[in-house]
Amino acid sequence: MRQMERIDTDLFTPLTFLGMMSGTSLDGLDLALCDFWKDDGKFRYKIVKTQTFAYSQTLTQKLRTLFDSNALDFCHTEVEFSTFMAQCVSQFLENVEKKPQYIASHGHTVFHQPDKGLTKQIGSGAILAAKTGIATISDFRTGDVALGGQGAPLVPIGDALLFSEYDACLNLGGISNISRGNLTNRKAYDISLCNIPLNFLAEQCGVFYDKNGELAQRGKINPELLEALNRPDYFLKIGAKSIGFELFAKYYKPLLDSFSISVEDKLRTVCEHIALQIANNLKDLKTILVTGGGAKNQYLINLIKEKTDSQIIIPEEQLIDFKEALIFAFLGYLRVFEANNCLRSVTGAIKDYCGGAIYIGRGV
Repeated sequence: MRQMERIDTDLFTPLTFLGMMSGTSLDGLDLALCDFWKDDGKFRYKIVKTQTFAYSQTLTQKLRTLFDSNALDFCHTEVEFSTFMAQCVSQFLENVEKKPQYIASHGHTVFHQPDKGLTKQIGSGAILAAKTGIATISDFRTGDVALGGQGAPLVPIGDALLFSEYDACLNLGGISNISRGNLTNRKAYDISLCNIPLNFLAEQCGVFYDKNGELAQRGKINPELLEALNRPDYFLKIGAKSIGFELFAKYYKPLLDSFSISVEDKLRTVCEHIALQIANNLKDLKTILVTGGGAKNQYLINLIKEKTDSQIIIPEEQLIDFKEALIFAFLGYLRVFEANNCLRSVTGAIKDYCGGAIYIGRGV
């Protein structure tokens, strides 16, 4: 595979990709149709079209509990989810003149236990390619895990090559993560849970999410809960590290359920926890590009701003919502040209790696 020092070559011809991303917050399937090319030695992109497809309540519940299902139910759900993805692609491309040469799909993470050599994203590339007729790249993480890496985050190489004007990129999705440094020494890791617990609590108030943090703003901090939220040894680890949904299911959910306080107080305390952990990781950084659904939570953003001297930059809404889908499309672009798209400096693997399995599409 081509090493990072060779990535600035003239081998990259223009291509159109459809990036697909399903985050741990379960707020829908994000699709981003993107053009990529090289110009003056730099990678360039253009977002042609974006759309989010919401999950039905039934599918949401299946995805939320899939980590605890039996093997047969797991396989049935993967087929159902993959078929849903293919239907979304067909609907998305109905009135689009420019069709993608490739789909690059992250899928939906069900298991992520890299210390045990395990990571699993459902969303079959074979089914997508067969049903859409478009060559599909999927399974971006398992190779890095096999090489001793965390298999996450994968977005940092896109941050380094497409958003190098910022000191760091902060994503506030189901899990918050940060990416910083140059291409040859990029560092990135998951910071804390973010929208997963916030959405879980908001649903107890009859809404899917806490718009602008309005519910949290009504509450007050519970010191005992805050101390417990900050207790996991994970926050003391240095270097490559990542979080899976299991941390919420096994620790945070039972913890939140055990406190007999108002939902507003729980939301306020969780927001304080998230802001504290993020601020602890922004030291010595000047400009921070913030994307992901949490970037729209104005109360959470204000809490982060209060705790750091860094300049928090919120881009246009399309980039907030679809940056991860854009970058997974870009990872697919690198994969086609056999350039490494996973950085050992980020994941802790024994070497940089070119991840992604390609399933050939034959048209439909």
